[in-house]
Amino acid sequence: MSENSSEKNRIYLQPWPVRIWHWINACGIIALILTGAQIRFPESVALLPSYKSAIDIHNVTGLVVSISFSFWFFYYKMVKNTLDKLYIPDEEDLKHGLVRQLLYYCFWYFLGRPSPYHATPDHKFNPMQKSAYLAVMFVLMPLVGLTGILLLNVTPLRVLVLMWGGIKFIVALHFLLACSLLAFLCTHVYLATLGNYIKPMLVGWEDVEEHEEKPVAAPAAIPGYRPVRHYPEYEVMQHEQRQG
Repeated sequence: MSENSSEKNRIYLQPWPVRIWHWINACGIIALILTGAQIRFPESVALLPSYKSAIDIHNVTGLVVSISFSFWFFYYKMVKNTLDKLYIPDEEDLKHGLVRQLLYYCFWYFLGRPSPYHATPDHKFNPMQKSAYLAVMFVLMPLVGLTGILLLNVTPLRVLVLMWGGIKFIVALHFLLACSLLAFLCTHVYLATLGNYIKPMLVGWEDVEEHEEKPVAAPAAIPGYRPVRHYPEYEVMQHEQRQG
């Protein structure tokens, strides 16, 4: 094999429970956004035949997404026991990984440079994904669900509604949280097109190129750099830049 040649290896990145949850959740959130838009702006949005049908579908879909979210939490926390490792950034992610990944998304990708991060079954998400998913899955989604439950049960939960500031405040908060979720969804879809993130979520497997590494007479490691989780050519590129 020549020095620049590579061969592909397949890794099982997304198990079937995660894929099922992902697409149920994705369809549910889209349905919530569309029906929510008609509920919020009935004079301008008329996707469904009636206002009542929009409310009914919105409520049912909200319950489905809430149940789906519970299954996600149970699977990663109780079955796989990898919730903390996958979704909570570590010290290296915060010190070096966030900036490195941001530079890749904003500049390096458009210059044809390789990604500084490569997913493995044990480390699926890059530092930016970890930070975003941490905010969405542990803050945004629970708050959207909680405010939705309060709006769905105003009379029986009247005391809690008043404790939260009243019906108008909860409606406004629910709407702002939904707008934040829509912004995340758009960003999520765009960034998924910058890497091989869609195929593994459809079939579970990802094709990975295995490269023969060149010997590099460089310092032991760049601070915050984990070679086993990054493309080998990225280390070579970093060394050439340091020497240049």
